[in-house]
Amino acid sequence: MPEPTEVRSMFARIAGTYDGLNKTLSMGIDRRWRRAVIARAGELKGKRVVDLCCGTGDLSLLFAEQGALVIGADFTHEMVKLAPGKHAAKDPAMPAMFVQGDAQFLPLPDDSMDVATVAFGIRNVESTERCLMEMRRVLRPGGKAMILEFPPPSRGPAGQAFRLYFNQILPRIGGLVSGDKEAYRYLPRSVLAWPKPKVFAEKMRTAGFEDVGFKPMTAGIACLHWGTKPLGR
Repeated sequence: MPEPTEVRSMFARIAGTYDGLNKTLSMGIDRRWRRAVIARAGELKGKRVVDLCCGTGDLSLLFAEQGALVIGADFTHEMVKLAPGKHAAKDPAMPAMFVQGDAQFLPLPDDSMDVATVAFGIRNVESTERCLMEMRRVLRPGGKAMILEFPPPSRGPAGQAFRLYFNQILPRIGGLVSGDKEAYRYLPRSVLAWPKPKVFAEKMRTAGFEDVGFKPMTAGIACLHWGTKPLGR
C-alpha cells in the first residue's frame, strides 16, 4: 500500500479524467451499484448522511436527490472540489455540502449521522479498521454503515476474465486517457490485495457493527457490505 501522500497525489493527478474513465471502464454499471446503496438505505428524506471518500460526489448526490442531508468528504482536494459543480448542475437546492476530510478523523460529533457510506474508496484509506471505527462513532445508535467495494476476482471463468481485464486492459486504457499509467496500475493491485467479502464482514463485526451482511453484484465484480450500530452504544 502506498503512503497516504502518494495516494492523494495520484488521485489529484487523475481528477480531471476520473469521472469519464469510470463510466467508460465500468460500461456504466457503476451507476447500478450506487443505486443499490440507495435502495439498501431505505427511507432517506431528512436523514443525515456522511459519504466518505466521496470523490467527485456521485453517490453523495444520489442521496441528496432522495432528500437526505449529505456531507461528502474526501482527502484529495482536487477530487472533491469538482463535486460542487456537479451539484449545481443537477440542482443547487439539493441538501449537500462537500469538504476535504480524512475518513479516519472526521470533524463530526459522536452519534450525529443516520447513514455512513464509502463507495470504492475504503481500500485507499491507510487504516481500514480506523475508518470503520470512525464510521461507527459518528453514527447514531441504529444508524447504518454501507460500503461498496471491489472484492478480489473469483477463480472461476468470470473471475479469470475480470482479472485479465483489470490487470491488462484497464491499466492501458486508463493510462492512455489520463496520462498516468501508475494510477491505473495501482487500481488492480489494490483490489487484489483487498480481503474477500467474508473476511471484510468479520472486520465490520470486530469494529462493533451488528446485523452485518454483504451482497455480491454483477457476478461478484462489486460487493455491497452493510452493518448497523447497536442500540445503546
